[in-house]
Amino acid sequence: MAEQTIVAIGREYGSAGHEIAERIAKDFALKLYDRSILEEIASHMNTDAEAIEKYDEQPRNVILSRRVGHHTNSMEEILAEMQFEFIRKKAQKGESFVIVGRCAESVLKGTKGLITIFVSGNRESKIQRVMEKYHLGETEAIAKMLRHDKKRKQYHNLYSEGKWGDSRYYDMCINSSPLGVEGTLKILEDYIRARMNQ
Repeated sequence: MAEQTIVAIGREYGSAGHEIAERIAKDFALKLYDRSILEEIASHMNTDAEAIEKYDEQPRNVILSRRVGHHTNSMEEILAEMQFEFIRKKAQKGESFVIVGRCAESVLKGTKGLITIFVSGNRESKIQRVMEKYHLGETEAIAKMLRHDKKRKQYHNLYSEGKWGDSRYYDMCINSSPLGVEGTLKILEDYIRARMNQ
């Protein structure tokens, strides 16, 4: 059995990637890190999570930010680096966890026990999920999905070696639409167990 297991999950908006991450964390009794990281970072900054949430997983605002060498005044970049350092420290301490987004497959590359997954979905299935979850019409759901995926892609590609969703940079890429959440979860959990038992 692996001493340390870290499951890093990237996802398209509306693919149920976050829900799948929650279920994996619960089923394997692992800590889940997602936006909850913001609460811990905010406490160290003596602020509240809501104050920094708007900068989370966002590409740098080129017009309003400056970079000199390794120094930046971009809150998006500062928050990204703080989150990367947060998960690096957790990994270095030997903690096992599930992490959603945050370029974790790149930030933690080379970490023993790291399992990287990307969850995609069929366009129509994702639109339907977004419509149901947020009580939106089809046009609004499509716009929301495209907006979120564009930001995630820009953010990811800025900080990572590999391109967002490129199968060459993940251990497993899976389309959640054909089998739904339960079927997708079963495949992923079987794979995780196999990796843990190596």
